[in-house]
Amino acid sequence: MREIAGSPRILLKRLREIMAEALEPQERLDRIVREIAANMVAEVCSLYVLRADAVLELYATEGLNPGSVHLAQLRLGQGLVGTIAASARPLNLSDARNHPAFTYLPETGEEIYNSFLGVPVLRAGRTLGVLVVQNKTNRHYGDDEAEALETTAMVIAEMIATGDLRRLTRPGMELDLSRPVSLTGAAFNDGVGLGHVVLHEPRIVVTELFNEDVDQELKRLETALGSLRLSIDDMLSRREIAFEGEHRAVLEAYRMFAHDRGWVRRLEEAIRNGLTAEAAVEKVQSDMRARMLHMTDPYLRERMNDFDDLGYRLLRQLMGRGPEEIAAALPKDAIIVARSMGAAELLDYPRDKLRGLVLEEGAVTSHVVIVGKAMDIPVVGQAKGVVSMAENGDALIVDGDDGKVHLRPQPDVEAAYAEKVRFRAKKQQLYRELRDRPSVSKDGIAVELMMNAGLAVDLPQLAEAGAAGIGLFRSELQFMVAATFPRAQEQEKLYREVLEAAGSKPVTFRTIDIGGDKVLPYFRGAEKEENPALGWRAIRLTLDRPGLLRTQFRALLKAASGRELRVMLPMVTEIGEITKARGLIEREVQQLARFGYALPTSLKLGAMIEVPSLLFQLPELMRTVDFVSIGSNDLFQFMTATDRGNGLLAGRFDPLSVPFLRVLKSVLDAGRDAGKPVTLCGELASRPISAMALVGLGFRAISMSPAAIGPVKAMLADLPVGELEGLMIQMLKESAVDMDVPARLRAFADEFDISCET
Repeated sequence: MREIAGSPRILLKRLREIMAEALEPQERLDRIVREIAANMVAEVCSLYVLRADAVLELYATEGLNPGSVHLAQLRLGQGLVGTIAASARPLNLSDARNHPAFTYLPETGEEIYNSFLGVPVLRAGRTLGVLVVQNKTNRHYGDDEAEALETTAMVIAEMIATGDLRRLTRPGMELDLSRPVSLTGAAFNDGVGLGHVVLHEPRIVVTELFNEDVDQELKRLETALGSLRLSIDDMLSRREIAFEGEHRAVLEAYRMFAHDRGWVRRLEEAIRNGLTAEAAVEKVQSDMRARMLHMTDPYLRERMNDFDDLGYRLLRQLMGRGPEEIAAALPKDAIIVARSMGAAELLDYPRDKLRGLVLEEGAVTSHVVIVGKAMDIPVVGQAKGVVSMAENGDALIVDGDDGKVHLRPQPDVEAAYAEKVRFRAKKQQLYRELRDRPSVSKDGIAVELMMNAGLAVDLPQLAEAGAAGIGLFRSELQFMVAATFPRAQEQEKLYREVLEAAGSKPVTFRTIDIGGDKVLPYFRGAEKEENPALGWRAIRLTLDRPGLLRTQFRALLKAASGRELRVMLPMVTEIGEITKARGLIEREVQQLARFGYALPTSLKLGAMIEVPSLLFQLPELMRTVDFVSIGSNDLFQFMTATDRGNGLLAGRFDPLSVPFLRVLKSVLDAGRDAGKPVTLCGELASRPISAMALVGLGFRAISMSPAAIGPVKAMLADLPVGELEGLMIQMLKESAVDMDVPARLRAFADEFDISCET
């Protein structure tokens, strides 16, 4: 049995002393391996560091040939050391030479050693190297020795992470921690940001677990909760989020959680059971997470993130670490990198220093993403592994347009993106200059360029983009970010804000379109569906739950008093659905009139053409509605039997194909014959080249993302519509086999010097 002087506690004490001394990196490493060997009565202690070329290089040793330092190398997966690095798991062997992975390195002389204990050097789950001890005698290292070695490896990981070992690398070599990494995630908010990594690490280690004065701890908790609630109130009063909208609703819900009596009661109970206030927060959060860990419900996961965020913020209040400290240490070009975040956490960072947000998790409707949009920063989510690969201060590029993340980018990549940012700024300036100009073609054809919206934060872009109105307001987004069904008064308030922001410009509201991939977590009305995209959703759901639709109709009618109201029904399959919906809205009109409410000056009811069955009912459809709008995303999906979320099918079928363009033309012709307006909303309208095709088919009103209006308007200004219409008629008559419509359109654009850049 080893002496007490050789215990793990003594080793850690000696390591702290070594780390505190002013030593050169190589000398510090040599001292560390020497100390470990002495403490563990090991004849050998060696440190291997992983390079960017997936090679483990010997950086320090006690017991092996000193001349092999920086010369002995093993590939990832080669030998015992390479196996540990590849698996990120320790190896404890009493007879290492007979292990199948054993590799003999003549320069080190390690063949004479039998016992072997190796642990990976890990940081945030990422392998940076391997730490090894060896003995000649056959022995099995104890658990305390393994634990001590793993703790030491953590210390070394910090040395590698802080860059202390970079001076020891040979010219032309880089440590693995320094290699450039490119990741592809999901684009949640467009834009490009160049800056430096700020790891969002709210985790705080609680060291004092047991209280000696219950009343004192309860008082500390009460004080910290008061400060927490005041800080949330302060967030809500900030100028950038003071106006109404989904992001504000998110924070209002967040404030509600901070006042949740159940949560506070559990905290107080834990304190009365003997824990400190900090330990009580840890315990309650841990218990809640354990209970909800098995749940897959996205709403519940979002709630867990909110409560985690509150817990971390409360811990910081208790330990005297406020947002001011965070802001002071932030670089001027910060890109926040996190696994997940609560909505309010992002607001702890000063907006003037933020250049972007990268998440390993999240969805486009996550609360933090909604707040990110309100702050107008590029956001990329689903960037798996970015937290473990990134270090504070690393250069980072976040491309919110394409969902790309470039960590420690090469100079040429950085230069290319810097140019992209400059080009984007110049283009945006050009588009701003076009904002107030009419959207008219080169030969004088007017085309209404409308914008799609769904969030109150989108509304300022109506004027900024120069849109002719809102061609599609996705009313379901209000439902998707709420904790419960929005009340009629809440809906009315949002709809009135939308109409006021639009002024004299038209607004088309789509009724609630939930189901499929648009889940309301608090709505439990449906069984799990095998194919939700073809299931109980949109108008099918709301007609089966008429209370939902009537409440929405009532809110819309009251909000639109004194002006025109345009309402559009999603995913209509047969004319009878429109008839039923019209009956419901007329009933609400009569009810409101009976009680003396001011009503809209006119009511126009339209339908979205998304389901192919409507294509065979076009004359009947046009007689039933006041207008139609083609939902190009869903219509194309159903026409081609293609799940648009399936990466294997992405790009397999082109919406600018002759068959799909013929379908669009048939709807236009039916609308013209019946004297009913036909618009199109969807991604097809958001690209200049496809918008050009739509104008050539005969569309005179299209709706798109706000960012697309500038590029499409610039394209339109150079477009001779008469010549284009002739080309489109010719292509529609020709065989669809091997017809490359985009190539023909690009050739046309080149011939007439038309800008088709986004």
